[in-house]
Amino acid sequence: METNHKLPTFDQMMNPLLRALKELGGSGTIEEIYTKVTEDLNLSDEVVEVLHNPEKSSQTEVEYRLAWTRTYLKKYGLLENSTRGVWALTNKGRQTKEVNPNKVKRFVREQDRKEREVADKTDLAEEEAELTWKEDLLQTLLQMDPSAFERLVQRLLRESGFIQVEVTGKSGDGGIDGKGIMRLGGLLSFHVIFQCKRYKGSVSSSQIRDFRGAMVGRADKGLMITTGNFTRDAEREATRDGAPAIDLIDGDLLADKLKELSLGVQTRLVTVEKVEVDHEWFSGI
Repeated sequence: METNHKLPTFDQMMNPLLRALKELGGSGTIEEIYTKVTEDLNLSDEVVEVLHNPEKSSQTEVEYRLAWTRTYLKKYGLLENSTRGVWALTNKGRQTKEVNPNKVKRFVREQDRKEREVADKTDLAEEEAELTWKEDLLQTLLQMDPSAFERLVQRLLRESGFIQVEVTGKSGDGGIDGKGIMRLGGLLSFHVIFQCKRYKGSVSSSQIRDFRGAMVGRADKGLMITTGNFTRDAEREATRDGAPAIDLIDGDLLADKLKELSLGVQTRLVTVEKVEVDHEWFSGI
């Protein structure tokens, strides 16, 4: 199959997304769907690594457009999603082999224009708000002092179940910023070393290899955390067969984790007032 070097539009990913969910058994996380769709379209590394807004976020353009694909198919009645970020086919979605993207776009836009349903407006507002708070958070992280960022990662790991978390930050230590022990169920323990990369760019495969070279013989697992993202080659290198595995946390996942643990990110319930005119009441006077 020829590699696709062009960015797909959100409507061009509608049928690949449906196929992805069917291959996944009818449901999947955003990450699983993303992987399947990019494989289905055979997108090149250059395409999947294009950032949507390099100045504000580590989100890629394909991820951004795929979010709109999910939104349109949900409004069309083919998808549903949970608060845990899992998307699934509805009964209508399971019975639909493929869609006419133009028909979906016309239906959704007409629905928005005519009905202006609160649910639709809330969905869009939540998606826009999510991008906004993540952009704000990542900008804040980028402005932190390097040592403060390392202390934040130390706190994050402790809150996530790590013990004996230490920040070393020694120069000439192969890029190792700290170490800790992850305990699973109080029975199993894994020695983990971590590295923090606080910048906007992408972590390359060579940086993964350098980090692995520094961790060999010193820990069971490696963890690399960045406010940016990872190239596709870097992701492949992190899970390469025969080499110690390295877990990766990019800016998007880091933001979600800080929100989940309420570390510098607070969630407040906002009540929206909706005012409607009762036309029947006026006509009855």
